Amino acid sequence: MALIENLNLWPPSNLQRNLALNSPPKLFNFKPSATHSIRKTLHTCRCSLVNEQQQQQASFTDQEKQLIDALIGIQGRGKSASPQQLNDVERAVQVLEGQDGEGDPTSSDLIEGRWQLMFTTRPGTASPIQRTFVGVDFFSVFQEVYLRTNDPRVSNIVKFSDWIGELKVEAAASIKDGKRILFQFDRAAFSFKFLPFKVPYPVPFRLLGDEAKGWLDTTYLSHSGNLRISRGNKGTTFVLQKRTDPRQKLLAAISTGTGVEEAIDEFISLSKSGAKDEPVLLEGEWQMIWSSQIETDSWLENAGNGLMGSQIVKNEQMKFLVNILPGIRFSMIGKFVKSGTKTYDVTMDDAALIGGPFGYPLEMETKINMELLYNDDKIRISKGYNNILFVHLRASDGSK
Repeated sequence: MALIENLNLWPPSNLQRNLALNSPPKLFNFKPSATHSIRKTLHTCRCSLVNEQQQQQASFTDQEKQLIDALIGIQGRGKSASPQQLNDVERAVQVLEGQDGEGDPTSSDLIEGRWQLMFTTRPGTASPIQRTFVGVDFFSVFQEVYLRTNDPRVSNIVKFSDWIGELKVEAAASIKDGKRILFQFDRAAFSFKFLPFKVPYPVPFRLLGDEAKGWLDTTYLSHSGNLRISRGNKGTTFVLQKRTDPRQKLLAAISTGTGVEEAIDEFISLSKSGAKDEPVLLEGEWQMIWSSQIETDSWLENAGNGLMGSQIVKNEQMKFLVNILPGIRFSMIGKFVKSGTKTYDVTMDDAALIGGPFGYPLEMETKINMELLYNDDKIRISKGYNNILFVHLRASDGSK
């Protein structure tokens, strides 16, 4: 973030490296693989109410929702974004920056509080701290802004987990004008749940001079106080939210592997209360990112049952596609027919291993009754083979 990006002289400690390397693996693996693993262990219980989520969903304008839609599916808060995804985000950011947000954001009470970092561009000047933590989905990254106190401050917080703790980097802040906040680092510390005291982060702020200083412009602050766009003195763009879209909450649960089924139940309850039409199976390429069943030992069985890889839906046909080895893919094609208001009968019976221009046919057939629990142009939740829950993200709309 803008404050962290200025600390480009100090390398991350061994403790930081260990926290990053020992964190659970990310589940947002959009490259289909035969070794793709799916978590089933659930730890976190439902903690928020549907009514609260309804308020969150209604707190974004149409233009703000376009930005949120562009953020759905981007890994590492932008670290793994494709050029097309980056273009979509930048276009949505520019639209909002041209809108009539809060006129003097630094003078508004709406800028006060804790903001969650959802996306950031990272130029080559980004600090080792930023490169180590911001791109890890398992960690939550926040920025606290408190300007109306006797000690105005802007702080960046990396939350490792509820049971480990966090790193907080603080800066003394002052307001230059209606958009710009000036800051200067002066302290940082780790707060671990298993220790009764804070562990100072060993950065000699006083010796850094101008490297410990910077500024942060707020180029858009929503009238609801739930969305903020900022640009830092080193050219980085940040998108921060106080309240997250329900889809973002679900994808965050999948990313950390905690409370996924509870998050799905909560999300579907919300979608049912606001849905006007029954879900429809949309065309396009859909990447499977989570399943309620762990893969079996047989990759062929997993691939044939849709437990890995992607699904391509087009012209009343469905294709399962899995990259097995470099240059070798498993492909299985079938047809689907609508059998109810939100159910489809799927028959997959044309399977092959494909290597370059050559194909080796396989004798396989899979019959699936698919029930759509939720579907929009970004995310799909369904019950498929053996009543297994699936969450798919739309990689493309299939128009090309």
